[in-house]
Amino acid sequence: MFKQLFARKTDFSDSHDESHGPTLRRTLGPWGITALGIGAVIGTGIFVVTGQAAADHAGPAVLISFILAAICSGFTALCYSEFATLIPISGSSYSYAYATLGELVAWFIGWNMVLEYGISASAVAASWTGYFTSLLDNIGIHLPVALTDAPFAYKSGALVLTGHLINLPAIAIVLALTWVCYIGIRESAGINFLMVLLKVGLIVVVVVAGYRYVNPANWHPFIPEAQGNHKYGWDGIMRGAAMVFFAYIGFEATSTAAQECKNPQRDLPFGTLVSLAICTVLYLAMAAVLTGLIPYTQLGTDEPVVTAIRVHPELNWLRWIVEIGALIGLSSVILVMIIAQPRIFMIMARDGLLPKVFNRIHPKHRTPHLNTVITGVGIAALAAVFPLDLLANLTSMGTLIAFVAVCAGVLILRYTSPELPRTFRVPWAPVICTAGVLSCLALLAAMDWFNWALMGAWTVIGFAIYFTYGVRHSRLHIANDSAKS
Repeated sequence: MFKQLFARKTDFSDSHDESHGPTLRRTLGPWGITALGIGAVIGTGIFVVTGQAAADHAGPAVLISFILAAICSGFTALCYSEFATLIPISGSSYSYAYATLGELVAWFIGWNMVLEYGISASAVAASWTGYFTSLLDNIGIHLPVALTDAPFAYKSGALVLTGHLINLPAIAIVLALTWVCYIGIRESAGINFLMVLLKVGLIVVVVVAGYRYVNPANWHPFIPEAQGNHKYGWDGIMRGAAMVFFAYIGFEATSTAAQECKNPQRDLPFGTLVSLAICTVLYLAMAAVLTGLIPYTQLGTDEPVVTAIRVHPELNWLRWIVEIGALIGLSSVILVMIIAQPRIFMIMARDGLLPKVFNRIHPKHRTPHLNTVITGVGIAALAAVFPLDLLANLTSMGTLIAFVAVCAGVLILRYTSPELPRTFRVPWAPVICTAGVLSCLALLAAMDWFNWALMGAWTVIGFAIYFTYGVRHSRLHIANDSAKS
């Protein structure tokens, strides 16, 4: 039994899937994959988390926080790129862990990826509401707060009641984008590509226009004096890095579309690395402008970009651009996450670790349709009742754990299977992989105890599902038992 738990999967061909009904449609090229990466990354991080991390933790040194998070993500992106050329299927780090660390670890990683994709989409949907209501307020339409805010808030490391009923706009946007994902990857990718072009263009306009009104005095002191409890100083910078790491989550969502790539060995490394590089430049530019427009202590709002613009009447014309750009940007993030999560569930179901309903492909649309609906409804439910900061922190934890497995997995596979063909290789693998593991662990160490407690509860639930269902239905276990008999 113990040996079975750590059995490694070696056959990642999709021939079995092709013989059992319709398969996913290969329509994405290198720039389509890059657009998926940018679509997943540019959203809440640039429009919300930047301001909150500066106000609550790092001050103007939030730029350092972004650089640290980018370095951590860069190490991981290189590792994802090598794995993507070795195992070009939709399972992302779940499949990579299955090949190197065994089934139990793969399940643990896959279960944490629910946090990364599913819960991060809920977090983004929660922040989408802030800009949506701001836009409505700008044209004289005021929605009741009870219907636009979560009934729970996260304060001082605990959940408290707010007196509000539900975040209704978040539900609406998630369900609308779930329908888009239901009807097809070509349509979803096309809409995402358009949204990416629009939001990147709008961000560039904001940065260029806002830079003229930057007051360098707002950048001093660049690293505010530490006040304890992860507030300012280098401790605050590290906490800020753990927080803004949420802004980078999604670049590796490109790997979940491997089975819809025309040439995954070429397109996945290109899309992963290029999207991460573009997003890092945009983040640093926006963070510098925001902290230069107003004192960093004033940026801790639900829409910090609008907050910074309001202080400068000459920039009022930008408010419309910011709000529309934010809504487009956040929508594209939700869209990509709804694309990614069902494909993780699909691969896990094909391995027998989840029920077969997660593996069904629509005969016309060629999408995991029932899986997509289940995912969309779950995301909408979480966004309706939980606050952004709690969801964001949980998402970051799940992602960092997955990243540790990927970085370690590349190094392990270099020694256990050196003969495998690699069209992309991590340079200086022992150094890069080790640095990736250590940087992810450093960001995990900066998390609050309450987040660790929730993570523990999430892990217990995941293992309960695995040991009551996954172990008994695992295709790998069944195949091994048949071989022995």
